[in-house]
Amino acid sequence: MARYTGPSWKLSRRLGISLSGTGKELQKRPYGPGQHGPNQRKKLTEYGLQLQEKQKLRHMYGMNERQFHRLFEQAGKREGIHGENFMVLLESRLDNIVYRLGLARTRRQARQLVNHGHVTVDGGRVDIPSYRVQPGQTIGLREKSRNLDIVKEAVEVNDFTPAFVEFDADKLEGTFTRLPERSELPAEINEQLIVEWYSR
Repeated sequence: MARYTGPSWKLSRRLGISLSGTGKELQKRPYGPGQHGPNQRKKLTEYGLQLQEKQKLRHMYGMNERQFHRLFEQAGKREGIHGENFMVLLESRLDNIVYRLGLARTRRQARQLVNHGHVTVDGGRVDIPSYRVQPGQTIGLREKSRNLDIVKEAVEVNDFTPAFVEFDADKLEGTFTRLPERSELPAEINEQLIVEWYSR
């Protein structure tokens, strides 16, 4: 199943979360897309709720179904709570860390930066968005990539860096200092529903 490349605002409204991270999609019309406007909310079944939660998280991190499910399986092999482990693994992806450091304004932008070979891990170029960053590793940009407009804009507007990363705006590099705790991850996600969906 391919990654979704359609209009992200429409998808944001359908899932009820801001995929851009700005919240703008939901300010204007805080209801799902479609000709019936705000009066179309049907009560979702348990199955529907689980599916919606899975889609929310999958689109939030911009992954296709196969990648997403594979990572979910890996999370199950670790000690601890399956859903929380899954969230931590999602956060450890290189494209997500680039986004969390504020080098890109959206995860989609961050994935492009990685894909196009602009990003380094501990000084070496890595162009795999799903690369799993380990605590202590340093994420930076290649010399010739530091003047990219999208990076400059992102760094200018970034006013929040989570506690599990450190960012040096002068060097345009940051460190993934530790694995995040559940309280630092998206509160609008109920990962238990996703565990239930995959355990059906």
